[in-house]
Amino acid sequence: MVKVRSYRGGGWEVDIRVVMPDRTLVRERRKAPVSSRSQAMYWGQAREREILLHGPPKPRKEVPTIEEFCSRFVDGYARANRHKPSGIVAKESICRVHLVPLLGSKQLDAVTNEDVQRLKSHLGGKTPKTVNNVLTVLNTLLRVAVDWDVIEQMPCRIRLLRVPPTQADFHDFDDYARLVDAGRAVGAQAHLVVLLGGDGGLRSGEMLALEWTDVDVARRQLRVQRSEWKGKVTATKGGRPRVVPMTARLTEALRQHKHLRSLRVLCREDGKSVTQRVVRTLMENVARKAGIAKEGVHILRHTFCSHLAMRGAPARAIQELAGHQNLSTTQRYMHLSPAAIDGAIRLLEQPSSIPGLGDILETDGAGNSK
Repeated sequence: MVKVRSYRGGGWEVDIRVVMPDRTLVRERRKAPVSSRSQAMYWGQAREREILLHGPPKPRKEVPTIEEFCSRFVDGYARANRHKPSGIVAKESICRVHLVPLLGSKQLDAVTNEDVQRLKSHLGGKTPKTVNNVLTVLNTLLRVAVDWDVIEQMPCRIRLLRVPPTQADFHDFDDYARLVDAGRAVGAQAHLVVLLGGDGGLRSGEMLALEWTDVDVARRQLRVQRSEWKGKVTATKGGRPRVVPMTARLTEALRQHKHLRSLRVLCREDGKSVTQRVVRTLMENVARKAGIAKEGVHILRHTFCSHLAMRGAPARAIQELAGHQNLSTTQRYMHLSPAAIDGAIRLLEQPSSIPGLGDILETDGAGNSK
């Protein structure tokens, strides 16, 4: 049965009642998307046939909002897949600080391309890399919702900003030599931190997690296989352990620093592990004593990679020693390699076995001279 009556706000309301084969009653009352009464009746009759053929419409499932889904996303995706603690905290922070304040009330399937653009505008004062981090979390959150059948499809398209190439800051040879001397003057542990970063290429977390079982003084090798972040030990950033040959002065510093207070190489006098704050403070003291403005632990790692490139080490070797997951990360340092630049120019001085243009013009298509 189809009945049509005037809709109080204008237009026509269609009241459809259908008794299904199992004797259940399906009723729909909807405003017709047409203007005349006769068209509303035709529309209602077509809808009646559709219900008879395909059954009653499935109830629309309730789609959560961004705010409601964020905690589910962090727990069920990031934590369940054992992301690094720093990565989990970063996702929580991005959800809390950026996504929820601006998009928190939006249902997942209602996020539009315009919403994404508004988010970009809201982050206008941030660096492109920071903006891309936020956009990546939003993109991953929506894709997880699709995978979990919370929504049927991606509701919008997320385009990342173009990030201009950057050059990593590093210490030149003279400044690094002054840092090594200053580290020795500050103390054995400070000296070791400088060398682990600048001669070994270790990240701060890798220094904190380094144990004496990872140190092979006889073979002059370090095995870097774990990292620490705020007391939590995880795999290294790339997820793969690596072996780093040690320089003579790093080997000697480790030999002199050998202790039995802890399994950790870097520890306090009572044997307890040092923190990232302690390592950062050590480097601040070393930089101050050396009279160098650029401070921080990670710049030592950049120095390690830069000095290798400047001395002509191949990109693949630097990648393996630094534990870069992608060669593109290593390429940030290769513009410093004089060997690569000089080698390219030397190619112009080599005799060529390719026939000259004049020779080519003097032959026919079969290679016979004309």
